[in-house]
Order: sequence, then C-alpha cells, then structure tokens
Amino acid sequence: GNTNILLTERGSCFGYRTLVTDIRSLPLMRSLGYPVVFDPTHSLRNYGISSSDKRGGNPELIPYISRAGVAAGCDAGFIETHDKMSEAKCDAASMLPLEQLEPLLVTLMEIDSIVRPSIS
Repeated sequence: GNTNILLTERGSCFGYRTLVTDIRSLPLMRSLGYPVVFDPTHSLRNYGISSSDKRGGNPELIPYISRAGVAAGCDAGFIETHDKMSEAKCDAASMLPLEQLEPLLVTLMEIDSIVRPSIS
C-alpha cells in the first residue's frame, strides 16, 4: 500500500452545527508515523449555514486554534485564505483574510521552533 500519506485533523461534527477539534488527536495521529496536517479554518465552520453567510464560521478564532495546533505538534497547516473573501467559491465564512496570513505564519513558526525539538 501507499505509505506516502498525510493525516489531517479538520474537526468532527457532533450535532451542534459546529465542528469540534480535539487537539489531543494531533500527537495520537503522529504516533502512527505519518505527518499530520491541521486545518483550523475548516474546523471553524458552522454546518447548515451557507459559507457566504458570516454566521457560517468563526474566523476570529483562527489564530487561537492555529497556535494550539502548532503547539500540539502538527507538521503542517492548511489555512484557507482569500484576498476578496466575498468572492471565494466556498468556506468564505471561515477564511482568514489574506492580509492576516503572514503575521500569523510568523507567530506559528516561532511556536514551532520552540516545540519541535521536544517532539519525538
């Protein structure tokens, strides 16, 4: 079988119209020996509400949940962004505005440089 795979945490739905991200899953998935990708933007979608409706997500929480994912040892991040979010084809309600991406990435790289040496 193919061993060139990535495991992804992007939240699970438990009937509350929101996705729940269990940060504990990141080190558990890493223990399987594959790289783990964390998708904080998808994790913040509210199901049943159009992605063009601002109520369809919680983008203000992206920095918080992203920092938690990196601190827990994810190997990569998947952050949806757009320079004109109102024109995005999907998930506009849970995207990070493009102008906020670089400062967030700088912070995430700083966190990673601290935690990465201690990750087995």
